[in-house]
Amino acid sequence: MLNAIAATGVALSMLTLPHSWTSPPPPDKIVIDIATVIGSGCPKGTAAVAVAPDNTAFTVTYSNYMAQVGVGASNTDFRKNCQLNLRVHVPQGFTYAIAEADYRGFAHLEAGATATERANYYFQGEQPTTSVVHNFSGAFEDDWQTTDSTDVAQLVYEPCGEERNFNINTELRANAGTSDPKNTTSFITMDSTDGSIKTTYHFSWKQCPTTARPTAIR
Repeated sequence: MLNAIAATGVALSMLTLPHSWTSPPPPDKIVIDIATVIGSGCPKGTAAVAVAPDNTAFTVTYSNYMAQVGVGASNTDFRKNCQLNLRVHVPQGFTYAIAEADYRGFAHLEAGATATERANYYFQGEQPTTSVVHNFSGAFEDDWQTTDSTDVAQLVYEPCGEERNFNINTELRANAGTSDPKNTTSFITMDSTDGSIKTTYHFSWKQCPTTARPTAIR
């Protein structure tokens, strides 16, 4: 569904770029509810979802998503994950796909250490997509950003006339590699205490045939 485009050490401001998958969004408000949230990277109350006012995207903000290894880290801290199960309520007559996902965070990696960010996506009742993986190598200490992008021909839309929850699986890993974990700490985060660092998912919209009517998938 999504292919990888990575950029590290970049500013967090986003550029507005023309996309071939861009289409007019529905004029009515989009509502997204978190049905379930599971994972060591997103304990209860630490993940929030907000829809852009123009219905072109939604953001997920994490407040406790960090993988670390070395001094101060437990044996399980090297890997953190989060699965979000979202109910996306869209106006009748429209359907959507996720055309692009922007991930941001901060990493401190000692020389020889590495880190990984991975994600996959799928609608309820479908097989998960192959994970898109981004790797980072130390020495590194900076903000990071990655973008997973989909070719127009490969966009997977929610079936018209059905309501299927959308699943997002993400994972962060930190690996000591050849660094000295007894005297150093390496970590990667996808979180922000002030809410300024967000994961952004960009919608691609299309109109459904007029005969399609919503039917809930149970």
